[in-house]
Amino acid sequence: MLMPRQPVPALQVPTLAHGPYALDAEQPENWSMVVFYRGLHCPVCFKYLLELGRMQAEFERRGVGIVAISSDTRERAQAMADKLKAPALRIGYGLPLTVAQEWGLYISSSRGTTSIGIEEPARFSEPALYLVRPDGTLYYGAVQTMPFARPHFDELLGAIDFALANNYPARGEIAEV
Repeated sequence: MLMPRQPVPALQVPTLAHGPYALDAEQPENWSMVVFYRGLHCPVCFKYLLELGRMQAEFERRGVGIVAISSDTRERAQAMADKLKAPALRIGYGLPLTVAQEWGLYISSSRGTTSIGIEEPARFSEPALYLVRPDGTLYYGAVQTMPFARPHFDELLGAIDFALANNYPARGEIAEV
């Protein structure tokens, strides 16, 4: 389990149109937002990333750099990007499932073709969203076992505004009780 105020694992993936992504090379003013999504087969992911693309400028105004990452192949990631029509959104692909597990993501196996007629990969990671400080430590994390009930981006913007205005620390930092 990742712990707030502690370093997160290394994260490096290729992106479709923005060169290689390496979390340790990012220099956001306040946070890097890493959005792990299930892949092309997930209609909930499509809606979630569509909303993220729509709100991307608001996050950037608050000093938050964004990347959306899946374990999909380049071709599947490109198909998702083509559907999203959000060229500014960095889409990473090829996330190794071993790295997904290091990040605390849950791994699922295929159930075949989804409701939108796309075959699920044999194995893939479930969604998560993390805010990582520029020093590489975890500030916020939400990890899902299912595709639904994810953090709402408008609520996250409000939380970011509050955290910035009040110098609010990362919480949940105690490992032993």
